[in-house]
Amino acid sequence: MHVHHGERRSGASRVTLLTEGTYPHSHGGVSVWCDQLVTGMPDIDFDVIAVTGTGREPVVWDVPAHVSRVVSVPMWGPAPAGRTARGRERARLAAAYERFLAALFDPRAEDGFGPALYRLARSAADGLLSPFLRENRAIEILTAVWNRPGLAVREARPTLHDAVTATALLEHALRPLAGPYPEQGVAHAVSGGVAVLPGLAGLDRHGVPLLLTEHGVYLRERYLGYRTAPYRWPVKALILGFFRLLAEESYRKASLITPGNRYNRLWEEQGGADPGAIRTVYNGVDPAAFPPAGPEPEGPVLSWAGRVDPIKDLETLIRAFALVRNELPDARLRLFGGTPRGGEAYRERCEELAAELGHADAVTFEGRVEDIKDAYAAGNVVMLSSISEGFPFTLIEAMSCGRATVSTDVGGVREAVGDTGLVVPPRDPAAMAAAALQLLGDPVRRRAMGEAARLRVIEQFTLRQTIDTFRSIYLELAATGTARPERTDAVVATLVRSATG
Repeated sequence: MHVHHGERRSGASRVTLLTEGTYPHSHGGVSVWCDQLVTGMPDIDFDVIAVTGTGREPVVWDVPAHVSRVVSVPMWGPAPAGRTARGRERARLAAAYERFLAALFDPRAEDGFGPALYRLARSAADGLLSPFLRENRAIEILTAVWNRPGLAVREARPTLHDAVTATALLEHALRPLAGPYPEQGVAHAVSGGVAVLPGLAGLDRHGVPLLLTEHGVYLRERYLGYRTAPYRWPVKALILGFFRLLAEESYRKASLITPGNRYNRLWEEQGGADPGAIRTVYNGVDPAAFPPAGPEPEGPVLSWAGRVDPIKDLETLIRAFALVRNELPDARLRLFGGTPRGGEAYRERCEELAAELGHADAVTFEGRVEDIKDAYAAGNVVMLSSISEGFPFTLIEAMSCGRATVSTDVGGVREAVGDTGLVVPPRDPAAMAAAALQLLGDPVRRRAMGEAARLRVIEQFTLRQTIDTFRSIYLELAATGTARPERTDAVVATLVRSATG
């Protein structure tokens, strides 16, 4: 666990940001958003509890002095230190773990998930949980639970190997329960999933109100990811059951949920969030930092910016580009953005696809760019091909730069673009190619769309609005004190009054 300390001031409001795989250890949209929030509020003291891969990741952002500490909570790497539970302590832990597992497989036992999770959190804080999950006893409990008569998972005939695999995955997923937890102020989880675990434990132990902002839909992305994962069904059932119940518990316990778009809001309501506790807050950019991009390249060039990741579906973009090039043989596709560790095979697959289609010479992976504005300026049209997005930063930035866009109809894309760009179905190369060809063939329409896009950003999506909204939310939640469940309605009523007043 790596801890970075800044200055601690007394008396100011304190906000603990809860992150996973993003700020302050990596670049990307959510990290930019966190950095903007922190640097935009020098009057508020921040801590960061960051769930990371191995704990060896460097801090890649300049963390300002009013961030008192950054604690890295690694999910992988060496097993955390702890001690073995004995006697009555061990019996209580085993019983809580059994209730926890039953909730994942048996719809009738789902109510036990929350209480069992908080019991496990107390064991984790005492250093008992991780050692317990690495013992045979934990595997025996799982084997007994999923072989209970009447459970669907039993039909898949889980093996001992499945039990060992699933237990190991859970041990890693639950590591953030070992703490530290927020103890005062407000906890702000900037994604769903494991990042919320310290926040739920902080609410249970210290009554610290929890604010949840999901950028993508964490649960949907887990379903998409595990569909192709190399595990047998019983293992997937356990992990996806855990993420589903964790999402529901997070939605129930959050004092306020601030999705970045209406699409996320629907997922949250479906997951059991109280509609009265949800308030959409759009992401904002600073239009001065993303001024009009200036003259277009000697086209035709399509540009894309982001991290090289399967969720960005670059394969569809490359296939669409092949169709564009059939019509415009001198077209180029320039892809800007880093390849995260572990993403190298995906990038190679994309490069191979471009070569297979006969366009290796016209598709360039340009890596991380010093100034992201150059990526938007590089294209006559900026593309977005993702199969899942929250409220896409790259799109608003490209719009602020006055570029016409073609994007997939996922998450908050349609809300962001309005009628200032073309929106096509995801995973549809022909539709994407047709939209790109329309814009590449019509410079007057392109220019008009780009100008309208910049205006739309200035009217609706400025950073100032976002920061002011979150500052008032932080102060309200801090002022209403502990947001225990019975006080949630009062908290929400206060927030709604402040939002509409």
